Order: sequence, then C-alpha cells, then structure tokens
Amino acid sequence: MGIEQDIQQASFRNEFQKMGINLMYTANWLNERIGRFLVQEDITQQQYNILRILRGSDKPLSTLKIRERMLDKMSDTSRIVDRLIVKELVAKNICPSDKRLVDITLTAKGLALVERLDQYNDQIDAILQGVSEKEAATLNQILDKLRSLPDNK
Repeated sequence: MGIEQDIQQASFRNEFQKMGINLMYTANWLNERIGRFLVQEDITQQQYNILRILRGSDKPLSTLKIRERMLDKMSDTSRIVDRLIVKELVAKNICPSDKRLVDITLTAKGLALVERLDQYNDQIDAILQGVSEKEAATLNQILDKLRSLPDNK
C-alpha cells in the first residue's frame, strides 16, 4: 500500500514533499512496532537507546557522550538517565579523572534487561522482511546521503 492510501492524501506538491512525509510516516510506523516490545519491559525507546549505547561502550560515558550517540538528538538525556537510575538499570558515579563530570554505567539489572530484549531481534527483523538486503543497502545509502546534505536554514 502506498503512502497516499495510508494517510488518505490523494496527491503531493512534488516527489520531495512525498518523500519527506513518507520518511516521517514510516519512522513513526516502525517506532510503534518496535515500541511494542519495549512496553512489555516498561521502558521507552529513548531509555532502551541509552541502555544499548552503554552496553556497546567499553567504558562509562558522560551524559554528553551518550547524547552524541543517541538516535533522538533532541532528548533530555539527563532526565532519561535519572529515570533509569530510579529503575536501577544504570548507575551514576563521579568521574575519577574529572570531578566535574558524572560517569554513567550499565548495572547488572540493566544488562540483564538489554539481553532479555535481544530475544526480540528476530521479530524486529521480521517486520522488515519484505525488503531485500540489496534494497536495504540502497536505502541506507540514500538515508545517509539525505542526512549529510547541508542544512539550509
């Protein structure tokens, strides 16, 4: 089904407008489907993103370093980290080399949660099964190109 049917819009101003709306709609569509797995564990996509970042790091990270790696650059990383601390999924420690910084680390409970969420990887892959690996590579190239274009403010 095309974007026209999904959002019940008969036409677009041009292909660029259609592409932009299609990207936003598809991102929301995908977020909703992936979010179903996270809801079962009582975490948000942003919280999962931070847990994923921390698991992939070989050392503790500051909130600034976490924000640099976040998918959602507009997120309030400090507030999300604080919520993860309350859930005992991450810990905050003073950075030994710079007392002005706070190191964020993944707790054993947080690691166990991320590993439990790994069980959904095949189901998440299945959501995208209608796209070939070659098509996925092409789409990735196009999306990377789009993000690298100059910002015309």
